[in-house]
Amino acid sequence: MRRAFLWLLLFSLSMAPSAQELTVPNKPDSVKFAVMGDTGTGSRKQRQVGEVMAKVRAMFPFDFVIMLGDNLYGGSKPADYQKRFELPYKALIDAGVTFYAALGNHDDPNERFYKLFNMDGKQYYTFARQNVRFFVLDSDYVDRDQLRWIEDELTASDDAWKIAYFHHPLYSSGRRHGLAAELRQVLEPLFVRHEVDVVFAGHEHFYERIKPQKGIYYFISGSGGQLRAGNIRSGTGLTAAGFDRDQSFMIVEIDGDDLYFQAIARTGRTVDSGVIHQPEHARLTSGAPDPDPQDNGALDGGGVSGQKSRAPLGCR
Repeated sequence: MRRAFLWLLLFSLSMAPSAQELTVPNKPDSVKFAVMGDTGTGSRKQRQVGEVMAKVRAMFPFDFVIMLGDNLYGGSKPADYQKRFELPYKALIDAGVTFYAALGNHDDPNERFYKLFNMDGKQYYTFARQNVRFFVLDSDYVDRDQLRWIEDELTASDDAWKIAYFHHPLYSSGRRHGLAAELRQVLEPLFVRHEVDVVFAGHEHFYERIKPQKGIYYFISGSGGQLRAGNIRSGTGLTAAGFDRDQSFMIVEIDGDDLYFQAIARTGRTVDSGVIHQPEHARLTSGAPDPDPQDNGALDGGGVSGQKSRAPLGCR
């Protein structure tokens, strides 16, 4: 095996830094990208997140963004694309940033033909940057063809980092939705067998970092536009860190054997950060920032609620 586990070392922070104080190393030749999900509201707060993303990019020049689904709420006419995507992220689009979208349960499947989502007409697809390969899935309808495709693509990949992303989370402490149990039943064995390193999902309208599960690190970043305040359940033991008090997004940097992450709220405040090292044996040291009462705080704790999705063959 390429490794037994990943291990996670979190930055020890006595106080939460602002977005202007990057916790990622920002090396010149690393893979840099942003992560956002459940964005497509067209609201003022979505636009504010887009503005903060542009400010962060001025310091940390990510060249692409992965989108975790629910890219457009309420329609898919040209005016909807403009209001809910093109205007909120105009500064990034004008700067040449590339967006790679996954479909969510609120998305029209025809979004896969929209040029700026870079799906090339496919419901699921893969792309690579340096030694990192991304597997973009349609968790809303995981049929046999998609499962076969996932198996084949993971088998063929010899990339140092394997990252999957899609809409419905395999692990979640959300009160509203919770984990997609049936989806996890079919996807997790594939991810474990083929040594997927990191999985990003949306659907839950908050930020959550799950404690490593079977050597895999799971993140939820589903509050790029939507927000379900106070929705992270506490006391069930799976949540390493969470933030459900404001909209947020993530930036990620991969340099060699290290993956650095930073979760940033709409206000510009950093609510979680850390670094995943590979390979070696797993070791976890928790260290999310302490809550800031002026920003309603980051939340530690939480776990998985028991709601099942309608997966594996459809989550709408």
